[in-house]
Amino acid sequence: MTSELRRLETPDNLEKFVEPDPYVEWQKREGVKVITDFAFEDLDQVELGPWERKGGSGAVINIPQRFLPNDAHLVEIKPGGKSEPEHHLYEETMYVVSGIGATSVWLDDEHKITFEWHEGSLVSIPLNAWYQHFNASGTNPARYLSVTNAPPVMRQWRNDAFIFDNPFQFTDRFTGDGEYFSGSGKLYERRKWASNFIPNAQTMMLWDYLSRGAGGVNASLEMAGNVTKSHISEFPVGTYKKAHRHTTGPHLLIMGGVGFSLLWNEGHEDEMIHADWKKGGMVIIPNDGIFHQHFNTGTEPARYLALRAGNGSPPPWGGSDVSVKDGGAQIEYEDEHREVHELFEAELAKHGVTCQMKAFVPYCTGDIGPTSERDT
Repeated sequence: MTSELRRLETPDNLEKFVEPDPYVEWQKREGVKVITDFAFEDLDQVELGPWERKGGSGAVINIPQRFLPNDAHLVEIKPGGKSEPEHHLYEETMYVVSGIGATSVWLDDEHKITFEWHEGSLVSIPLNAWYQHFNASGTNPARYLSVTNAPPVMRQWRNDAFIFDNPFQFTDRFTGDGEYFSGSGKLYERRKWASNFIPNAQTMMLWDYLSRGAGGVNASLEMAGNVTKSHISEFPVGTYKKAHRHTTGPHLLIMGGVGFSLLWNEGHEDEMIHADWKKGGMVIIPNDGIFHQHFNTGTEPARYLALRAGNGSPPPWGGSDVSVKDGGAQIEYEDEHREVHELFEAELAKHGVTCQMKAFVPYCTGDIGPTSERDT
């Protein structure tokens, strides 16, 4: 017995199906300014638009691609102002760019915690807990940057009421314990620091991460039980980190120092993007698998906070601190193009700084420099 496919001719007058993007539609309903870019020299100087429910003004920052793993909300609370209480089913990690203030977090009136913050503070809002921000200054605005996983959450559920009015309480993450935002934490192996509130990320203790590069130190952060992750890295004067790659979306917020980053796609080293940065700036890794490398050209250690998406899956290119020759995602110093180091030395000369990479790059014209975190 045989069967035949029925073949029908497609009419010429059919309407094109256009699937709406729930995340873009939310931005429109919110009426918020949207900035599409991946490099910002100074977040304090970014022009914002009205965002009254957040406490004054703000903008949503998107990298120039469609399916975003995360986004950033840059918000300024006016002097003496406050945000409207809210809760939502996407994760949010907040870094204070400037100003002083306080945040209240609660499940109900009997389980409410209020804690203070200032420039350099880092906090993760517990999933779907109520929260409200306050500017403690009557004369100066307070500005913060939040990185969220709102884009995939909104595209998954496609319903504002479910995301913003859902009564479910994630008590496995937050119960209203008074010590939740105390700033205390616990260190685990591989430089992992678990804490829900870091009072000053600009100066917190970091631990050696020599596989990433000359004298580098680092802390991998676990906050509020989040799937989204973050880490803090610092590297000495006159040095740079090894090139590596991973998935799209890490927001690198510069907390100290002056330098630049190079970004390029594999096989297109002649099309490198050069992004300068300084304290208060930000560079976002814009494409999946793009190689990037960070260089300190200033006169003090360079420190950045990386806020990124995560889903618990292993990286597709192997370990970010394992050589590409061994199946990882990192380019070792001996395998990088010589022009990279020559560019670095030229940039150092503009700042009157001597290169400190002789221990790792034999053709370096500078000094031995640091070989471990104890030499910085």
